[in-house]
Amino acid sequence: MSEDWSGLFSTADGYTDLAARGEPLSPLDGRYRPVVAHLADFLSEAALNRARVHVEVEWLIHLLDHRVLPGAPSLSEADRTYLRRIPVEFGDADIERLAGIEARTRHDVKAVEYLLKEYLDAAPDALGPDTVLPQVHEVVHIFCTSEDINNLSYALTVKAAVEQVWLPAADALVDHLADMARAGAKVPMLAHTHGQPATPVTMGKELAVFVHRLRRQLARVAGTEYLGKVNGATGTWAAHVVSVPGADWPEVTREFVESLGLVWNPITTQIESHDWQSELYGDIARFNRIAHNLATDCWTYISMGYFHQNLAAQGSTGSSTMPHKVNPIRFENAEANLEVSSALLDSLAATLVTSRMQRDLTDSTTQRNIGVALGHSLLAIDNLSRGLAGVDMDEARMAADLDANWAVLGEAVQQAMRAASIAGATGMANPYERLKELTRGHTVSGEDMRAFIADLGLPADVEERLLALTPASYTGLADRVVDFLD
Repeated sequence: MSEDWSGLFSTADGYTDLAARGEPLSPLDGRYRPVVAHLADFLSEAALNRARVHVEVEWLIHLLDHRVLPGAPSLSEADRTYLRRIPVEFGDADIERLAGIEARTRHDVKAVEYLLKEYLDAAPDALGPDTVLPQVHEVVHIFCTSEDINNLSYALTVKAAVEQVWLPAADALVDHLADMARAGAKVPMLAHTHGQPATPVTMGKELAVFVHRLRRQLARVAGTEYLGKVNGATGTWAAHVVSVPGADWPEVTREFVESLGLVWNPITTQIESHDWQSELYGDIARFNRIAHNLATDCWTYISMGYFHQNLAAQGSTGSSTMPHKVNPIRFENAEANLEVSSALLDSLAATLVTSRMQRDLTDSTTQRNIGVALGHSLLAIDNLSRGLAGVDMDEARMAADLDANWAVLGEAVQQAMRAASIAGATGMANPYERLKELTRGHTVSGEDMRAFIADLGLPADVEERLLALTPASYTGLADRVVDFLD
């Protein structure tokens, strides 16, 4: 009878309470933290709250400086400086204070509003009795739903995370890959369409294909429009107009959204529709999938010996039991993290474009995973970069494969026969069938191919050209293809 091990991991049985120690649940906050830590500056809960404080402060300043609210006091330069230092100096004390307020309010944005009002009340201690800040309590969060604050805060934080963290890392990866493509522009390599020997290329040309594909996605990401809105509970400025009918509210809010560096969206429900987010995450997921294709090809080139792993760069331990091995772990790690990232990004892109009627909260918890999705992509980019830095092209191995596959010249001979026939040469009938008989299912040596060519009766110049051809020289304009990267 088997023993009962159900209590093996119970803290009641004496095991350390790891949760109480604050052990991370996510690997992004554990072993991979050093690679992705900078994203926390923008996509953590604390970063979101800092952005909310920033938006609330700027909305208050915008309304008062533009004299939108009749009877409201004017801010001094000292008042503005005091207010704008709140998000700049947002730190541990504010995070703890917000947590305490939210425990009472059970509402994250309301907690931010109350925190800001505490700062208004404390302003005289910093600025003296003449400050008007204690008098503007009711301007804080006026005319705003939580989504008015949240959509702008997410737009600002996602924009910063993409432009300051993700894009620079992705650009650096692709630039490195472009350097490798240029270095290998003239290095011939046997192609393997359908996994079978095929018309030769160069390693540089194949890497250039990935550079070109990835750069197209990076251009789309760099061109993202980050949208925002401040138009109330159902997107009509209803409370705004009833309370202050003399203001041009669409213009007031357009100016405010654009002052934050965002694109104004005037036509929404209670929420900004998140279409821009769906577009962005779709583009990053597509970048991920192209990068995944790069990772699998590099893995294959290593297995074929076309790439040689630099042991110092990759690390000395490959297998825990087979000491001769150096496993291509950087590319395998990249594959896995690209898959996780793309799955999350796909979910974000699909979920965020739908909201029941004028508002539901499915977007609230969904958006809290943006950092996780970008984190796994950033981790994969790091692994790909390190993997590429740790490989060298083995030109001798590629040359050996080429020399063992003279049959790939069958395409060149066939097409030259067709062209010669069109030009008036005789005896060029059935070129495909004749090359098929020579090459399919047979090992063809250089001597075999040259003898076949010499027996065709080709025009002298064509025969000379084909007799000089080798698998290594049959790369067409591959090196010029790489030039198109510049």
